[in-house]
Amino acid sequence: MNMPLKQPKPLFLNDANLCLATDLYQLTMIAGYFECGKNHKSTFELFVRNLPEKRTYLIAAGLEQAIYYLRKLRFTGEYLKYLRDLPVFKDVSRGFFDHLRNFRFSGDVYAVPEGTVIFANEPIIRITAPLIEAQIIETYLLSMINYQTLIASKASRVVHAAGGREVIDFGTRRAHGPQAGVLAARACFIGGCAGTSNVLAAYELGIPSIGTVAHSWVMAYDDEYESYEDFHKVFPDNTILLIDTYDTITGAELATRIGKKLKGVRLDSGNITLLSKKVRKILDDAGLGHVKITASGDLNEYKISRMLDKGACIDSFGVGTEMVTSKDIPALGGVYKLVEQEKEGRSMPKMKFSKDKSTCPAKKQVYRFLNNKGIFKKDIIGLIDEVFDAKALLLPVMKKGKLLHKIPTVQQIQKTARKNISQLPDRFKALNCKTAYPVAISKKLRQVRDKTIRNTGITGRDKKRNKDFVL
Repeated sequence: MNMPLKQPKPLFLNDANLCLATDLYQLTMIAGYFECGKNHKSTFELFVRNLPEKRTYLIAAGLEQAIYYLRKLRFTGEYLKYLRDLPVFKDVSRGFFDHLRNFRFSGDVYAVPEGTVIFANEPIIRITAPLIEAQIIETYLLSMINYQTLIASKASRVVHAAGGREVIDFGTRRAHGPQAGVLAARACFIGGCAGTSNVLAAYELGIPSIGTVAHSWVMAYDDEYESYEDFHKVFPDNTILLIDTYDTITGAELATRIGKKLKGVRLDSGNITLLSKKVRKILDDAGLGHVKITASGDLNEYKISRMLDKGACIDSFGVGTEMVTSKDIPALGGVYKLVEQEKEGRSMPKMKFSKDKSTCPAKKQVYRFLNNKGIFKKDIIGLIDEVFDAKALLLPVMKKGKLLHKIPTVQQIQKTARKNISQLPDRFKALNCKTAYPVAISKKLRQVRDKTIRNTGITGRDKKRNKDFVL
């Protein structure tokens, strides 16, 4: 007898299964903490140790989704039963799973607003909560913040290279799955893109949805001009034609027959710089100077910069693979580290001494100094109670698990990013900048660090090695 085929499940996150969107070791750790009676108030900070190669700054992104996760995280039903039945938990008490069933995030969150320019070792998010709560959220926060920050930063570079010309996210088909495509569209918009080809992202975020036609539209017709004409009939006020399916010059000449209603043409292959000049002349000679030329096809910030340096006649760029995967730097090494605990009414700074992975203890704040023209001058990472004539970047977002203020829209976040980029000195926006923005740690924070080293009983040899952590 044939058994019915098991129906496959779509692997999409939802509010119910968020509790499993973590690494197993987070769950084994919190089980261990529970069984050993360790759940004192703890502070973790999320930051990037080193900027990726060829990056001089990052654009913070992903906080909205991180906050949503903290507010919605629950352990219920089949997911709780699944965890209870895992062999690794066979000796864990029932009380632990009762604790999970009643789980609610009750901590405090300080964060750098999305769209803010940040640098290495600067805390992006600071979490203070009971140890079990602060630990379990590590994986999700890192995944969300690392990815969106990476893509927003890449998009910012692409937008800067475009020199004021529109950049459109065309990358969903090359993103690492449909969910990544939506998050990438959001991050690209924060980074300065004008719109996205991703319809779901456009709908959910209220950003422009932009698209034209594929080569298959032209190929589906026996006559190239007939394909243009039919598209114009259906979309008379939004006729943007892809003209390089066969011969670009011929395609451009045929496109001019559409007349004054033609809105734009797209070039997707070949020597786009040279072709754009020829196409521009064809359009201008036909009295179609208003028609815009869009370029696409495996573009990145370096290609765009070279094209424009050579006089390419491009009005906008559709950028996909290279932007939504940050192809040259495909991962961001953000980390989430314990920096302080409260025991018996005392604050106890915590730090890691591992070679090349040492951390700085205590709750920290980032202080940004501006010159008299409002341009970024330097940053100091200090203790949370220090006073400087500077802007404190980490702001309160949640208190005792409650949201303190309305989350900004992605349009507002884009404006924040645009302002931050305008305040960043020009030399740090250069694609091949080799100079690091000045970031230091305060004298008081150094003193706390040195005292923590002494109190931890680190050996003389390891103490010398720990001088790795110098900003």
